[in-house]
Amino acid sequence: MPTVDTLVEELKLIQNIGTRKISIIGTRNLSLMHQQLVEILSYALIISGNIIITSGGSSGVNSAVIKGACRADQNKLEVILPQTIGQQPTDVQNALIGIKGVLEHPDRQNMTLADASRICNREIVELSHQLICFLYHDSHTLKEAIEYAHMQHKIVTVFYLD
Repeated sequence: MPTVDTLVEELKLIQNIGTRKISIIGTRNLSLMHQQLVEILSYALIISGNIIITSGGSSGVNSAVIKGACRADQNKLEVILPQTIGQQPTDVQNALIGIKGVLEHPDRQNMTLADASRICNREIVELSHQLICFLYHDSHTLKEAIEYAHMQHKIVTVFYLD
C-alpha cells in the first residue's frame, strides 16, 4: 500500500511540477536496440526539463544514458563514478571529457568494483527523486539499488530485460 509521501511524489510527477532529478542505471549487457531506447529516453527526459544522474560504464545502460544526455544538454547530466576516471576504460574516459558534472571517488580506488558500485548506486539513489533501472533478474547489485530506492521512498521504475 503506497504511503501519503509516495502518492504526493507521484502527483507531482503527473503534474510535472519543477525539475526532477532522475537516476538511470542498469546492466552493462544490453543489445544495440535496447541501448538506442535508453539513449532516446535519456535525451527525452532532459529536453523535457529534467536532470539525469547515472554512473560510468563503457557499454550498456550507463553509456547509453550518457550519450543521450550529451545530445540533449550535457549540463543537465550528473555522472557519479564508483571510483576514479583513471580506473574507467579509455572509451569511458573519452566520453566524459567536457562533462562538468562528473564526480569521482578516489577514496574507493582500492575497493573491488562491485563494492564501489554498491556504494555508488546508493549515492545515485539518494540524490534523485526517481530511479529507472534496466536489469536482468539475476542482477543482484542492481536489485539492491532498487530495494534501497524503495526504502528511501523514491519512485522506482524497473525494466527487466529477460
